[in-house]
Amino acid sequence: MLRRTFIHSLAAAAAVPLRASGTRKHANDVVALGPAKVKLSRLAMGTGTRGGRASSNQTRQLGIDGLSDLFWYGYDNGLTFWDSADSYGSHPHVRHAPSIVKREKVTIMTKTRARTADEMKTDLDRFRKEINTDYLDIVLLHARTSPRWDEEARGAMDVLSEAKEKGLVRTHGISCHSIEALRVAARHPWVEVDLARLNPIGSHMDADPATVISVLKEMKANGKGIIGMKILGEGDLRNRVDEALRFALAQDVLDCFTIGSENRNELADLIKRIG
Repeated sequence: MLRRTFIHSLAAAAAVPLRASGTRKHANDVVALGPAKVKLSRLAMGTGTRGGRASSNQTRQLGIDGLSDLFWYGYDNGLTFWDSADSYGSHPHVRHAPSIVKREKVTIMTKTRARTADEMKTDLDRFRKEINTDYLDIVLLHARTSPRWDEEARGAMDVLSEAKEKGLVRTHGISCHSIEALRVAARHPWVEVDLARLNPIGSHMDADPATVISVLKEMKANGKGIIGMKILGEGDLRNRVDEALRFALAQDVLDCFTIGSENRNELADLIKRIG
């Protein structure tokens, strides 16, 4: 999502902290997400740029030591929200990072493709072993597009609900990749957290920004936590970074958002831009 051209555009722009609706927001603000009130930083450290098939730019380019170092740098600057997923292949990298950051000091989100109860049980056990943690803070059904996702993944959802009761998961929800799936998530009582695509130009989104925001307003009114993604449109907004960040910060429907940096310079620029 963030490339060298993005860094050059940041360096060329004035490094002035962004404001939204007259209220100063910061990358390291502590946010209480959703009904479970899970505390995390406003900016999440993403690990899924060009992610899929157990790989991403972060895992491919940085390796375990490099990405762990980036996690540490972010933590040292107040970023306590780590965004991972099985399909990014980033669990081993997250596992390594708590050797220098205490587990309870960070919020770890991951995502699953599981649909059945057996698949979800297997994933939960495997994810916790891969990350070396007794519990997962946020677990999302990953990249759902069907308006019937709640029927299709009922088994997985039931297992996550039970895992929350046992303290193995703190909160659960969905990552939506279609407006139909998003509309269902907005009103579904099982969804506590949603990961939604949003940027000012509609790049890699489920619908135009106004339509998505209208659904997110319904979701927020129903008490759900909302995390923004595709904030920079997978690089389509690399020359309009301030505009994209200002847009995200201005949306009261977003509690926080995730962006994947690929080195310390990119992350430092983001933190400086946001404030």
